[in-house]
Amino acid sequence: MRDNVVLIGMMGCGKSTVGRLLAKELGFTFVDTDQYIEEALGRSIPDIFAKEGEAFFRDWELGAAEELAQRKSQVIACGGGLPTRADSIASLKESGTVIFLRRDPGEIYDNVSMGGRPLGQQGREAFLERYAGREPIYLEWADHVVDVQATPAETVQRILEVLK
Repeated sequence: MRDNVVLIGMMGCGKSTVGRLLAKELGFTFVDTDQYIEEALGRSIPDIFAKEGEAFFRDWELGAAEELAQRKSQVIACGGGLPTRADSIASLKESGTVIFLRRDPGEIYDNVSMGGRPLGQQGREAFLERYAGREPIYLEWADHVVDVQATPAETVQRILEVLK
């Protein structure tokens, strides 16, 4: 295993929940790139998107990815759109093993609170279309694909198996 574990996938697939548990199992630090950016800017992601736009956010995301790639022993939960910018995900891939947490997009939309999430405000069909566009990107960058299990703990066990 390389120095870090990098979790990618659509928002709502469980990256943060699974990532925290995985970090505890590995004795690593957990970092969520969206939370990292929110703390750096002192603003929420929806506020950043609304006031500054996606390009501004993606530039900050690139900076966060480059900073985090310099560290070791982390589980990094990436924002769902981070892999869509090759330079952002490339730096993280160099520093760690990339795991795509795959979960049925309809299940994500139906079971995850979409309030306040930029993708959730455009409706179910737009969300499913965005997933269809992102899934090939996730597959391209992933070292391993792990289907989200019934519980976060079961998903963590599956990740630990593929990391051996």
